[in-house]
Amino acid sequence: MRAVVVGAGIAGLVVARQLGLAGWDVEVLEKAAAPRLDGYMMDFFGPGVEAAERIGLYPRLAAVTYRVDAVEYVDGRERTTSSLDHGQFARFAGGKVLSLLRPDLELAALAALDDVAPGRVRVRYGAPAGGIVSGGDGVRAAVDGLPDVAPADVLVGADGIHSAVRAQVFGPEKEYLRPLGMRAAAFIVTNPVLNARFRNRFVLTDSLNRMAGIYGLRSDQVAAFMVYRDAPGAAGELPAGSPRERLRLEFSGLGDAVDRLLELCPEHPYDDVVAQVVMPGWQRERCVLLGDACGAVSLLAGQGASLAVAGAALLGDVLGPVSAPEGIGPALGEFERRWRPVVEEAQSAGRRAASSFLPANRAQRLLRRWIIRASHLPGVDRLVARQIVGRSGKG
Repeated sequence: MRAVVVGAGIAGLVVARQLGLAGWDVEVLEKAAAPRLDGYMMDFFGPGVEAAERIGLYPRLAAVTYRVDAVEYVDGRERTTSSLDHGQFARFAGGKVLSLLRPDLELAALAALDDVAPGRVRVRYGAPAGGIVSGGDGVRAAVDGLPDVAPADVLVGADGIHSAVRAQVFGPEKEYLRPLGMRAAAFIVTNPVLNARFRNRFVLTDSLNRMAGIYGLRSDQVAAFMVYRDAPGAAGELPAGSPRERLRLEFSGLGDAVDRLLELCPEHPYDDVVAQVVMPGWQRERCVLLGDACGAVSLLAGQGASLAVAGAALLGDVLGPVSAPEGIGPALGEFERRWRPVVEEAQSAGRRAASSFLPANRAQRLLRRWIIRASHLPGVDRLVARQIVGRSGKG
């Protein structure tokens, strides 16, 4: 059996590994020229942890985790206004929470392909898929300059929230993308002074309508994560102007640390709409969508990477044993039947988080401070954790 996976992100690499281990031949097509080294800090917990342990990926992830002592909200003078106990959050998330940079997780998944027999999985960078055709002999994805991409028994679209596979096979992005009224940006810079200042702390600005997050990494680097309100009626369209200049305009005045990060901001930082993908079905003939391509929960839900790993592992479980083309349809149906409730639960948590993530006025900001401070009290801590983690986040 043969599969083509479009997208060498977390979900695409994990499902390629699992199918390769099951004896499939897998071709992974990635439009980027190389693994992406920019990204943001995230908490990896819930179903992804259980899946990573089961498939043998967890040790690779644990090897690149960061220590987070606390999550602190600070004012413009960097005085703490409220804080969350990261260890307490980890306990309510099932006892295991890894703080990971997204590119580190992707590189770990790429390295895990070494577990597969040589030649089973081939990853091609700089290979955007196009001209997807599904027929009686399988499914084919044309790639400019790569005439040897043969027809496959199944094509997995794991190419993210702006999936080209979804657009070609299921319809235009506007039919499925649900913007949540915000944009998120992320970049990594090298600055030893800021690195020492924010080592082992995840610091968030306690600001209105915008928020900057800072974390000190290894090798004198600092990761920046920024969320701001999208233009009314933007519906996810890319705003005009340079992303770097837009961020400098949006986030200036949040303190000297943020201003210094903005000075060092690269010309093309990650900057994208905060949105969910909602679809009535994830499969069509020999094609199936995976990860953010079909069920993006939004960056604010905190479970995108976890669901990417767990969903890919499940797809590998149900598709791996298939030994004839007629078994593909039932396997894909089983995958969606079992995985959709988990995704919908996480999307519900993401919408709850979006409604209060960026306070619009001082009253809303004060309410958030009270809630965070009360999270240290018995009983209230569980309610706060449930809002963040949800049922799907339990270990």
